Amino acid sequence: MTDPAMPPTPSAAATTPAAVTSDSSTHGVPPALELRGLHKRFGQKVAVADLSLRVPAGSFYGLVGPNGAGKTTTLSMATGLLAPDAGQALVHGVDVWRDPVTAKAMLGNLADGVKLFDRLTGEQLVTYNGLLFGIPHDEIARRAADLLALMDMTDAAGTMVVDYSAGMTKKIALACALVHAPRLLVLDEPFESVDPVSAANIQDILTSYVAGGGTVIVSSHSMDLVQRMCDHVAIVAAGRLLVAGTVDDVRAGQSLQDRFVELVGGRRHTEGPEWLRRS
Repeated sequence: MTDPAMPPTPSAAATTPAAVTSDSSTHGVPPALELRGLHKRFGQKVAVADLSLRVPAGSFYGLVGPNGAGKTTTLSMATGLLAPDAGQALVHGVDVWRDPVTAKAMLGNLADGVKLFDRLTGEQLVTYNGLLFGIPHDEIARRAADLLALMDMTDAAGTMVVDYSAGMTKKIALACALVHAPRLLVLDEPFESVDPVSAANIQDILTSYVAGGGTVIVSSHSMDLVQRMCDHVAIVAAGRLLVAGTVDDVRAGQSLQDRFVELVGGRRHTEGPEWLRRS
């Protein structure tokens, strides 16, 4: 009997890879994340159109696109927050929607716009997330203390999350995503509203995490940040994958910003209305 909670099995058309996909798995090692023909429609609007992508294990992967490109929808389907209409998402070879417990144990997720339990203190929130993954209390206490220190939030450990600034909320959400030591981190706009010093500290944390064998996927509007931080990148627009691969291959001798604008289009060279220009 088919489980009604499961997304439909993708059709042959839905599993056709996009025109350009990223690196295949090497030496028999499955990708950290593999998307196969993900498709999602909201009413008459197709948000993601048969998108396929492979994210190599051990990579620092950037996902970029204009507003409304389908980045958040794609990552929500990839991490088990939003059921696809068709297609599959696999974390280290495990189907997120057929074996969610196993897949999510390997996955840390910072989702854009998802509400936290903000009537807990920062320390309580990190502890709660650790308990969800079955980590013993003593070990959670040690990890929570380490993460709060890493995020420079030890002094705010006893403050309720509702009283945090936007940047502090982002940092405590990242701590929650890291507490169970996942193999893959999926971060949707992790630097939005974060001050430059905290952003630099978070970059150091993520770079160290990748150097230690983890994989990071980060969506961002900052082309400069992605070009400096990531070794792979995928550009999406209108729910479709335009190009994916190493940063150097994708930017093709240009800056990532210029390459992005060239592929996505929509730039207007205009001085604006006359009344905005002063003599």
